[in-house]
Amino acid sequence: MLTVTNLKKHFPVRGGMLHRTQGHVKAVDGLSFVVLKGETLGVVGESGCGKSTLARLLMHLMTHDAGEVLFDGETIGGVRGLTMKQFRRAMQMVFQDSSSSLNPRLPVAESIAYGPRVHGTPAAAARKLARELLSKVGLDPDLFAQRYPHELSGGQKQRVNIARALALEPRLLILDEAVSALDKSVEAQVLNLLRQLKRHFNLTYVFISHDLDVVRYLSDRVLVMYLGEIVEIGPVEDIYGAPKHPYTRALLDSRLSFDPAERVQEAPLTGDPPNPIDPPSGCRFRTRCPMAESVCADTSPRLPGPAAPEVHVAACHVYVAGSGHSQAGRFAVAPPPSKTLRSASAMAA
Repeated sequence: MLTVTNLKKHFPVRGGMLHRTQGHVKAVDGLSFVVLKGETLGVVGESGCGKSTLARLLMHLMTHDAGEVLFDGETIGGVRGLTMKQFRRAMQMVFQDSSSSLNPRLPVAESIAYGPRVHGTPAAAARKLARELLSKVGLDPDLFAQRYPHELSGGQKQRVNIARALALEPRLLILDEAVSALDKSVEAQVLNLLRQLKRHFNLTYVFISHDLDVVRYLSDRVLVMYLGEIVEIGPVEDIYGAPKHPYTRALLDSRLSFDPAERVQEAPLTGDPPNPIDPPSGCRFRTRCPMAESVCADTSPRLPGPAAPEVHVAACHVYVAGSGHSQAGRFAVAPPPSKTLRSASAMAA
């Protein structure tokens, strides 16, 4: 459904008396991946690695510096591709901050109906659709339709945001930290709601989150980002069961356990991410990697491609035979990839 090729976004850093450009923050730096119809692609990584910037680039809320985004094989906003209005109907986004993304001066039903009205739906039909969507996300329209955002809890606001994103009947939803601000009981309700809506509306998700357990629960495949680059991508059970990249292993080891006997004694990953204005040469993770060698500083590892979506790959010299890394031969053979991506119905079962 979505094909991303060499996507880049560098933000200029200005300073000095003349306010000249002194560098660029490489927020998204050469990303290439695909999103399959009907799947949930989870995107994980530390804060500042470029996840939210990627979401806004995919939604065309900001212009990219280089690369290409295709929806169903068509360009977006060009002369021959999809118009921006057509694209907005097909792809919507649920933002991270449920409070600031709603208009405080509009009742929630009007916020939901606003998009359809802009796209030509009569006002009465748009309000009827808003009430139906409120019911589908678990909010009684008789109680909530005329309420304002400040009268709702965090979970209720997020349900309204989800309903608003569904108002144009999109085929793909980008969920940027959609449950990060919710307590665990409400988070579980919203996650189950997302799974139900995916089956009901035949949706495709790009799900961005810091919570690795939530990503595992909801996703079919996982994309791991570090400092604007993809370091690993593959089926969710392969990523969680046999992670390849040292960064992915460190992220998974950082998860807290409910068992006191499994208490973490020392941090699996130390140090802060490097400055994105001037990232390290070669592999950007090498300054924090316990397996780093001279080849990691000289050459930047790339994801092998083109690879099938069900294949588990990592951008690490250790997994490239003949790369020059002393352990390349030891790790050259990777565990077998999953045969198929899990469907939403299989996940629900």
